Amino acid sequence: MKKDPILGRRSVRRYTAQDVEEKDVRKLLEAGMSAPSAGNERPWHFVVLRDRETLEAITEFHPYAQMLKECPGAILLCGDPSLEKYPGFWVQDCSAATENILVMAVQLGLGAVWLGIYPVEARVDGLRKLLGIPHNVIPFSLVPFGHPAEERKLVDRYDGERVHRERW
Repeated sequence: MKKDPILGRRSVRRYTAQDVEEKDVRKLLEAGMSAPSAGNERPWHFVVLRDRETLEAITEFHPYAQMLKECPGAILLCGDPSLEKYPGFWVQDCSAATENILVMAVQLGLGAVWLGIYPVEARVDGLRKLLGIPHNVIPFSLVPFGHPAEERKLVDRYDGERVHRERW
């Protein structure tokens, strides 16, 4: 039985050595670019990272990015507030794009994990410097991807105590 792409999504932090085909990387990018955005302005840019030295360099300033030492690639999602129609919504737009990438990874039989970049200045500045990102563009999230080397157990995360109807 195929995993449900939303309920079956888990954060995968261990990957096999098997490469990910470029057609699948494109599908991940297409999914990110298909996310909803305020005013349909899509205030984002994507940086595909495959170079081993670059991926490993990120682990020097991102303490939770050790899986970059073994994954075949990652996608850095950046927000560009100059492309916004409604100021301040770029964070929600980039969040939706990040989640779409994670869901598509499940559809493709890949594993992925959301690594937070923004608003931690050391991570934002580290990526700007490492990748030559313009100052007006904000590194937002990093999604390592690959073929999973671990099977994450499905957990029912529904919590009725967090559901309110009509009023609190």
